[in-house]
Amino acid sequence: MDAQAVLTIGQNALFILLAVSAPLLGVILVVGLVVSLFQALTQINEATLSFVPKIVAAVVVFAISGPWMLTTLVDFLRRILLSIPEYAI
Repeated sequence: MDAQAVLTIGQNALFILLAVSAPLLGVILVVGLVVSLFQALTQINEATLSFVPKIVAAVVVFAISGPWMLTTLVDFLRRILLSIPEYAI
């Protein structure tokens, strides 16, 4: 296995990681921004008010895009495991 192959596998792994985590992080970012704006407008500083909506949003995102995330990660892992014989020399 040469350095180029290792870098390519690492690059693909980072791309898959970003693609899988982007929906969850994006939704939580938007929900956090909306809750922070609501807290600033109403001057309500409650810790659970910022925590609970993010958890609910994360559960909803996992429920909707969880199968896609799992399929993407399993396909990547399958490709990596099946390519081991090519690089074992």
